[in-house]
Amino acid sequence: MIELRQATEVDFSQIWLIFHEIITVGATYAIERDTDEVGAKSIWMETPQETWVAIEGDEILGTYYIKPNKAGGGAHVCNCGYMVKSSAQGRGIASSMCEQSQVRAVELGFRAMQFNFVLVSNTKAIGLWLKFGFEQVGRLPEAFEHPTEGFVDALIMFKNLT
Repeated sequence: MIELRQATEVDFSQIWLIFHEIITVGATYAIERDTDEVGAKSIWMETPQETWVAIEGDEILGTYYIKPNKAGGGAHVCNCGYMVKSSAQGRGIASSMCEQSQVRAVELGFRAMQFNFVLVSNTKAIGLWLKFGFEQVGRLPEAFEHPTEGFVDALIMFKNLT
């Protein structure tokens, strides 16, 4: 059974493995492919307002963060990032995290959620966000250099949570 809970400092060693696996491929996140463990910790654990993990037993299978998308007058809109271990994909973990993150966002006082940079090549993520009621509100032409597909567009996706 998959449990979602807030991440602790001890969890980072397993989060790092997932982060490293995904980022080194370079196909979904606009994060330097050679980001080291210190940089990853800053991105995933220190900068966000909260970081969560999806665990089964003692194994972390997925993780997400939630943070304000912008400061000041834009702080009521949150942004999240999600990662699932490749060996655990297809088990509904991303769906569980997306659903729970929206509940948590409302609890934290956010009024909307925005994904700033969803690559058109990431069809699984796009399908998931659409399933959960997100809308494409913008498109950035050739915004990302994909390691195998060349330059691909990035979408901005948004959902009002109120």
